[in-house]
Amino acid sequence: MSTNTKHEIQTVKSYSEINEYIKKVLALIEKEEVTEEDAKWITTETVEGFREHVNPGFLAYRKTVTKDGQFAAVEWSDEGSCFTDVHGKKYIDCLGGFGIYNVGHRNPKVVKAVTDQLKRQALHSQDLLDPLRAILAKILADITPGDLKYAFFTNSGTESVEAALKLAKMYSERTTFISTTRAFHGKSLGSLSGTAKGMFRKPFLPLIPGFRHVPFGDIEMMRKTFETCALVGEDVAAVILEPIQGEGGIILPPEGYLKQVRELCDEYEALLIFDEVQTGMGRTGKMFAADLYDVVPDIICLAKAFGGGVMPAGAIVAKEKVFKSWFPNPFMHTTTFGGNPLACAAAIATINVLIEENLPARAAEVGEYFLQGLREAAEGHEDKVLEIRGQGLMIGIEFHKDEIGYEVSKAMFDRGILVAGTLINSKTIRIEPSLTISLDEVNVVINAFKEVLSQVNCK
Repeated sequence: MSTNTKHEIQTVKSYSEINEYIKKVLALIEKEEVTEEDAKWITTETVEGFREHVNPGFLAYRKTVTKDGQFAAVEWSDEGSCFTDVHGKKYIDCLGGFGIYNVGHRNPKVVKAVTDQLKRQALHSQDLLDPLRAILAKILADITPGDLKYAFFTNSGTESVEAALKLAKMYSERTTFISTTRAFHGKSLGSLSGTAKGMFRKPFLPLIPGFRHVPFGDIEMMRKTFETCALVGEDVAAVILEPIQGEGGIILPPEGYLKQVRELCDEYEALLIFDEVQTGMGRTGKMFAADLYDVVPDIICLAKAFGGGVMPAGAIVAKEKVFKSWFPNPFMHTTTFGGNPLACAAAIATINVLIEENLPARAAEVGEYFLQGLREAAEGHEDKVLEIRGQGLMIGIEFHKDEIGYEVSKAMFDRGILVAGTLINSKTIRIEPSLTISLDEVNVVINAFKEVLSQVNCK
């Protein structure tokens, strides 16, 4: 279809016709339950919409997790540790929205806080002082490690990383950053400069100058890079690290590594930025992975689970000596929707749930049980499974070949369990369920994994 023809067809449609379509959709949203006829219409519209107006590439990707390529998986509702598709099939969610559902799907306390706030005010004026932002910042100062004190709020992980990078530049006016191989920090230009995967980087080169990547876990290479940068007058502004690499394949740091990086940063007067977008909010068995490794960064980045799986929300929290470079002009870095009342309400309620239900400790306990069960299930399948590793409820299953991971993911999905690969290391599938997942659900996943391994052909 030519552009002109397409335009002519579009102009024929009146606003009244478009609005009739919109009203049908709103009526479906209003329904507590949809009929089979509704489900078929929604599925058709979803597939067609992705093909024609979102991105047809998603359809090709989703074939790996749909039975016989029928695009049956159109999600419709969720609760607890599960989501349900439009046809009523229930799935145990072990992807967890890439780690956003720490307190579960639609946690009632988080939903209540957001709806209560919505009844009063949705967004702030941008000029007056908004109370929930101040209150949430105080709570973050209380729960984050060490002397982290001031918060800036964002809408996503990549925005949190962007804010951290800009803050680090203003603190010292240095322009060199050290990141690591297999790192993932987001896909906006600054964050992408710290991200490691060439496939994501190459189309957008040149990125922000000054970034150097060293192998994750190699403290000697980190030291040599610091030394070299100092010798050539390109002193390091900051090191940015995920305490545990998520998209890199759930890579745990060697013993003592993070403390040694902290010491190097102190020696060369550089900042240490912890990207805890995926590891934060109880995921690893502590409220933050920084607590797990007893290291205090200068800036911590949060997002994903920060909004309780209900609202997009993120933050950075920094030490006063670092953050005060933004004191003279608080408009040096801003975002319209960051720290809005609904997001702050969600984050406050999320922290309440994490504390009251002791979910970080539960993540440690259930994670240990999950890891052990998966490892036992993999016994005898060493030709397929290379390693199963993790911390808390952040678990990676690495296979010898990408193809095995794809087949396992698809077979698990057909059995009502959602898992997915990591963005940097496609041989590894992640297990990141809600921290509220029951032991019965964990056992279902372990048994399904054992069954799938016995049936998947690794050739």
